[in-house]
Amino acid sequence: MLQPRTSRGTMAEFDLCLRGRLVLPDRIIEDGHVAVRDGAIALVGEGAMPAARARHDLRGLWIMPGAIDGQTHACNQLDHEGIGRASRAAAAGGVTSFVDMPYDEPVPITDAARFSAKAAVVAADAHVDVGLYATIAPAEGCAHLDALLAAGALAFKFSTYEAHPTRFPRITDDLLHAAFARLAPSGLLCAVHNQDQEMSRRAIDAAVAAGDVGPDAYAGALPPLVEDLATARIFELGAITGARAHAVHVSTGRGLALAAAYRAMGHAISAETCVQYLMLTDQDVARLGARAKHYPPIRPAAETERLWEGVIDGQCGFVSSDHASWALAHKQDPSFFACAAGGPGLETLLPAFWTGCAERGLGPLLVARMLAEGPAASFGLARKGRIAVGCDADFAVLEPGRFVHDASRAQAAVHWSAFDGRAMAVRVAASFVRGLCVWDGGAIVGPAGHGRLLRPGDTDAIN
Repeated sequence: MLQPRTSRGTMAEFDLCLRGRLVLPDRIIEDGHVAVRDGAIALVGEGAMPAARARHDLRGLWIMPGAIDGQTHACNQLDHEGIGRASRAAAAGGVTSFVDMPYDEPVPITDAARFSAKAAVVAADAHVDVGLYATIAPAEGCAHLDALLAAGALAFKFSTYEAHPTRFPRITDDLLHAAFARLAPSGLLCAVHNQDQEMSRRAIDAAVAAGDVGPDAYAGALPPLVEDLATARIFELGAITGARAHAVHVSTGRGLALAAAYRAMGHAISAETCVQYLMLTDQDVARLGARAKHYPPIRPAAETERLWEGVIDGQCGFVSSDHASWALAHKQDPSFFACAAGGPGLETLLPAFWTGCAERGLGPLLVARMLAEGPAASFGLARKGRIAVGCDADFAVLEPGRFVHDASRAQAAVHWSAFDGRAMAVRVAASFVRGLCVWDGGAIVGPAGHGRLLRPGDTDAIN
């Protein structure tokens, strides 16, 4: 639990000051301090702290920019975790901003009225800052795009695969082309679930018809080819239209290499992967069953290593969690195909990725780049993602050591995790959102409603 020291007998120039091992964009200051005024970073220095109304001497702990989770599903479950509960999980995980997907239950965010209603929930319930994706309905095409842009959509999400005819529909290539063309001038991210519809359906139907419904059959029905072909089409549509085409949850090294190749040709193309594809393999699926079911499937160890190579080489825009707090009841169907895909991830994104980096001898600068700087740049959040003067005072304080993840203590709506029992190299000792402590290492201490809606350019967070 954090216990601040207050400055007495002097005029405090700053509201808050933290001292510890600072992770800056280009270097680490082993004994540094960061001072905050009016929710923004006002000073970055070394050594002794200046006077501030609250001071925390955290020497020996890491102070990095708060993580930004660029892919969450807080409102898509039948159990409906909701923005408020998800934001508590975020705070406990050192995630100070997240961007929620539009595939809400029972209907997705396809018009300005639904977007505004969800934005109102953010204003009332969020403990951390939240950006919102929007999407389109196939029957309505691009009719609502301009209104969604005006309402403040931070990015747009589409799918090349139909997971649900209404809530998660397939957007055909011609409609995707039209949407990309309309959105290109906005400069916003056009993210796409990358999975070939026809190949997926044929393989899944054949496996189910044969009664082969286990984890191996699921992985066999959705091989890398199904993903990589869809990824290539997405990037080509982005290149043709000038849109910022973005492939989400890339699980193959080929997918990251394709993104790098299109960027080398001068196109605004990007890709992200998720921490589970870096930290789990098909052997974990054999052990955990549907608790480790994701779209796309968790791959063999050789593919995991190719992903790491792409991350290290700068081919990946950022790493996300794809957080979805499904109750375990949705993971227990005898058919692996019928089980819900996804799992809770907001509380494990930062500790797990840090651990994976540490296991490979990779330092905190890569963690900050993939979990803070990268997503901030991708979503155009100019005030987020860095410890630098003028940026929002969003911090994750990390204690190094060996900490076994205990999902029974989670802040999320469910108390299970594919990482339950996994030893992590850090724990989140505190989280600050715009200078306010929202997690003190043991409890949520920031109020609901402190979180703000993040809009393009981050203009709402500047005050």
